[in-house]
Order: sequence, then C-alpha cells, then structure tokens
Amino acid sequence: MGFHDVRFPPRLSLGSAGGPAWRTEIVTLANGHEARNAPWAQSRRHYDAGVGLSSLTDIAELLAFFEARRGRLHGFRWKDWADHRSGPPGRPPGPADQVLGIGDGLSVTFGLAKTYRSGAASVRRPIAKPVTGTVQVALDGAALLEGADFEVDPATGTVTFAVPPAAGGTVTAGFEFDVPVRFDTDRIEVSVASFQAGEVPRVPVVEIRL
Repeated sequence: MGFHDVRFPPRLSLGSAGGPAWRTEIVTLANGHEARNAPWAQSRRHYDAGVGLSSLTDIAELLAFFEARRGRLHGFRWKDWADHRSGPPGRPPGPADQVLGIGDGLSVTFGLAKTYRSGAASVRRPIAKPVTGTVQVALDGAALLEGADFEVDPATGTVTFAVPPAAGGTVTAGFEFDVPVRFDTDRIEVSVASFQAGEVPRVPVVEIRL
C-alpha cells in the first residue's frame, strides 16, 4: 500500500457528499439499560466522489485519477470543503487558531491538530496532511517565520522548531489541510446514457490512518 501525494480534483470534491463516522458498540442489557463502547479514538470520514460529477469531462477526469491510484491500492489527498481549515468556516487561518502544545524547553517537534468542542466535551484530531504554504505558527501569541523559526513537514503534519520553545510557552497554529483517503472500491460502473439522464455513479472514498 502506498500514498500518492496528490489531491483529488477540488472542483469534483466540491459537490461530493460525506463526513465523519464513529464506530460505537452497543449492548442492551437484560434490564433494558445499554452498555456503550467506542473502540475508535478518532472518527473516520467517508465521502461519495460520484455526487460531484456534472459532465462527461468530469467522468473522464475521475476515471483517469481512479486508474492512476489503481483503485483501492494507493491513498491520496482529499479536500473536505465542509472542514478544511483550522478556524471557523469562511475565515482565513490565523496563527492562534489551535493549541498544539506547551513548551518544556527541550521538545522541538509538535504535531498539527484540530480540536472540536461542544460544551465540556472535546475531541482532538491529528492533522497529517497540511496544505503547503498555509501553516502559520505562533509562540505565546507572537507569530513566527517559517524557514527561520520553524519548518513544517507536509507529509506528516509535524512542526519542527529551530530552538525549543521555552518551558510554559503556548504553541499555536493555523492552517488548511487535506484528508488522507483512498477509494473504497476497485470497480466503477459508468453508463453514459444513464448519466445523461441524471444518474451518477457511486464512487465511495474513505479516510485512512497514516
């Protein structure tokens, strides 16, 4: 299994349908109460790439991309238009969007992450595929310079500082990101007549762990 560092055509993913899914195991007890368990620490996103197709040119582009990935064999980048920024929708990323960690005076590497909050509950999502050129980093609110103060690995989402942040220093970042995915099928069925009549092929895409 490999990963191709190429993005699925954004104009096709713009019209796609999908989002996060959790796996919850539920056992109903004899007294009617439930025992619930979540074996996954993170949700897994699913999409349908077929929904965004609007022309035969789109189909040709999809088929070329699918063939190059050899179906389910190779992963690739996917832009989730509903969730691809560190901050609120419609606002450009800012260096204070997400807390990455607290400096200890020794550590120089911090992983990009996005935290989702609702009330007192929160989930921290690791970000492994930042978009090159979009990552902004700050230390205690002071913006830093990429290339001088820090480097970003776009293949892993790791931020490496030239000098370890001081103990107690808050490391924050803003960024755009892609989702690492693969096709969840080795077969695509396309009928030109059906497509022209309004029927689109189903092309499932699923998030992968890296």
